Amino acid sequence: MKLGNLERIEDLRLIWKNEAYDFTPWLAEEDNMNILGDTIGIDISEISTESPVGGFSADIVAKETGTDRIIVIENQLEDTNHDHLGKIITYASGKDASIIIWIVKNAREEHRKAIEWLNDHIDENIDFFLVQIELWKIGDSPFAPRFNVLEQPNTWAKEIRKISQEMSGTMAFKLDYWTAFSDYVFLDLEFSRLFNKRKPSTDHWYSVGLGSSEFYFSFLLNTVRNITTVECYIPNNKDLFHQLYCSKEKIENIIGVELDWRELPERKASRILVERNVNLKDRNQWEDQFNWMREMGIKFYQAFKSIE
Repeated sequence: MKLGNLERIEDLRLIWKNEAYDFTPWLAEEDNMNILGDTIGIDISEISTESPVGGFSADIVAKETGTDRIIVIENQLEDTNHDHLGKIITYASGKDASIIIWIVKNAREEHRKAIEWLNDHIDENIDFFLVQIELWKIGDSPFAPRFNVLEQPNTWAKEIRKISQEMSGTMAFKLDYWTAFSDYVFLDLEFSRLFNKRKPSTDHWYSVGLGSSEFYFSFLLNTVRNITTVECYIPNNKDLFHQLYCSKEKIENIIGVELDWRELPERKASRILVERNVNLKDRNQWEDQFNWMREMGIKFYQAFKSIE
């Protein structure tokens, strides 16, 4: 068997001659943004380029699917410098961003340390990522991009610090539950193919994006009622809810259960869900709960994506 040699292309400007006119539009394409999102574990949607910030403009502004946290992306096809470090802070404050991604060719050690320091000392709801962009090829094959995460938030430490500050046993339980859930369900090849792994949190939900800002799926737990839920959440599109409702019979036949269709006319959002009574406190039952949510998540994907 003959194998090719992997070759790194040092000059990124062979492909992207201009940062603003070539690289930023390329990155903003859905497929490429999905690659970046997969690398850092975030579903990215509602993408806009050259978004104004006072007299300046941010390269890319987007949102995290499922949370609507604002994302600012600053691109630099060269070694990091103080100018761009200042830009990411300026744009983050101007856009009230919670996720800041600095994409670079190479990172100087002092700037890696600066991003590490920001993650360790800034509010636990704000995350900084320093990401390296590379180009590779094998023989005469087309160039292939690769993102490498150089610095990222210490999520576990942030969540633990948040819990200790608020002294909430329920928050600690939710973080523990979603950590175990995420570790378990993403061992399944089909589930991991359909959904991107997200960082566990202290929230009562664990959302996964579908590459669309129109709707997404969430797994939820209610520690008071002892209920787990799988839902299709539509943030702001009643027409889409009605369109899906017209296919109610087909959707429910694929999923195999009757769903609870909640238009919520007094609100912008709509929900389509199924609930299950469980014993959340019994850890011996967690695997069964995870299996049910995993199976429902896959069926939801098959059913709702078939209507698009």
